[in-house]
Amino acid sequence: MSKMGTGAFWGLLLIIIGLSIFIKVVFNIDFPIFKILIAFFFIYLGLKILFGHSFRPFHSCKDEHTVIFGERVFLKPEHGREYSVIFGKAVFDWQHFRPDSIGGQQIDVKINTIFGSTEMVLPKDMRVRIDASSAFGEARMPNGNTATFGNTNYWADTTDSNSQLNVRADVVFGSFLAR
Repeated sequence: MSKMGTGAFWGLLLIIIGLSIFIKVVFNIDFPIFKILIAFFFIYLGLKILFGHSFRPFHSCKDEHTVIFGERVFLKPEHGREYSVIFGKAVFDWQHFRPDSIGGQQIDVKINTIFGSTEMVLPKDMRVRIDASSAFGEARMPNGNTATFGNTNYWADTTDSNSQLNVRADVVFGSFLAR
């Protein structure tokens, strides 16, 4: 069975919306595309509930750093990596990550959360800097700072380690919680 990637899904969705607008303008036929899309979304949710994790039509095996309509736990940060959570949940459990495994370097990661939930458990033996921006969502830092529409930052320098974790978190209609 062929699996549809994220780009193909969103491209197909935009084509359908464009065709709907074209048919309405040119032929004056009202095609209720948004009602149909909402109906398909509820059908999808019903199938997902019935079949659980085995039902994954939008999952792309090529990208192990993207969560779409699912859940995933990440145990180790990877430098330069971009993670995306779309209509799903991701837990970045990095509390047991040891900075000596990277030799005193910096790790830069980016986390995008769109209509989803992201939870990050910070490593204990590293300096951590989080720059988060949110639009119609929530970005909550360990020190209590929160952004629902705008930016917030967090800096923890509680260790003598030379290693540092830099996180750029973008949240749109979702939640990002760092603890």
